[in-house]
Amino acid sequence: MRRCLELASLGAGQVAPNPMVGAVLVHNDRIIGEGFHKRFGEAHAEVNCVNNVSENDRDLIPGSTIYVSLEPCAHFGKTPPCADLIIHERIPRCVVAVRDPFPDVNGKGIEKLLAAGVDVKVGILETEARELNKRFFRFHLNHRPYIILKWAQTADGYIGAQEGQRLLISNEYSNRLVHRWRSEEAAILVGTRTAELDNPALTTRLWPGSSPVRLVVDMNLRLSPGLHLFDGNVKTIVFNTLRHDDSGNPSYYQVTHDTSLVHQICNALYQMKIQSVLVEGGARLLQSFIDEQCWDEARIITNRELYGRSSPGCIPAPELSDAKKNAEQQMLTDTIEFFQNTGEDLR
Repeated sequence: MRRCLELASLGAGQVAPNPMVGAVLVHNDRIIGEGFHKRFGEAHAEVNCVNNVSENDRDLIPGSTIYVSLEPCAHFGKTPPCADLIIHERIPRCVVAVRDPFPDVNGKGIEKLLAAGVDVKVGILETEARELNKRFFRFHLNHRPYIILKWAQTADGYIGAQEGQRLLISNEYSNRLVHRWRSEEAAILVGTRTAELDNPALTTRLWPGSSPVRLVVDMNLRLSPGLHLFDGNVKTIVFNTLRHDDSGNPSYYQVTHDTSLVHQICNALYQMKIQSVLVEGGARLLQSFIDEQCWDEARIITNRELYGRSSPGCIPAPELSDAKKNAEQQMLTDTIEFFQNTGEDLR
């Protein structure tokens, strides 16, 4: 099963909104086939696993055990049901890490296998399997995207300069890491002031991989159309109070003042099937997600050699609550801390 999880992780950034899945076929303690879901719309892990078996080993399939990091699907989507494949290949045993929370699958794949006489065991490395597909589980269990908060701050806890000035905090190596993070998420969100002052492109130009959908809050539609966000190179969605139009790029999603903006954004992204969001700022927008208890991870980059107190009008960084520090790494002048929201559970 650990090999399944290793294989599954190779699909990171390529399979969403599908989950990452790995499969291994074993005969008498020897792996005779393995595979993973490589790209959305293409063959699933079980198919690639069976197709990976050599001609010399094909006759061993009916006496083998297939290990899968997520319950085999039982419905017709982009591809046929994988549970049917296991039954067709007369594989007698199936070991599953965790049930699939997707309503069209949830338990149905296991039921189909059991009805066909397949010996099924569930729950092997379940915690690790849930962690691997935490975005997928959050989306289907809580009907909202998996939310990662990210900001860079000075050694004394400031996130930005005074009005009209840009404060460059993280170093070039941390910046490259941030672009890697972007490549791993479905969307990236900024507020009006960040878009206006920093004029970010919000792409993965410093890292290979697809750029996320760009999201920006611009309640009164005052941002200049000449900003990088509106260059048309990446799909962009503008949350605002004045206009609703999804026919072009950028598209516009209308929100209201009479309910939580955070929850309106999350509900909209759920309807759009966007499973994860990297929130990059600014301070007010980040704090609103924290205050609403609507976040899963926080990644904070602190420049240990830069201080903001010498610049009057600097903006204080957000303040986390219900946060557990999971890891820390050093990158030259920067310390990167990783936090988890202790107030929510994926189960």
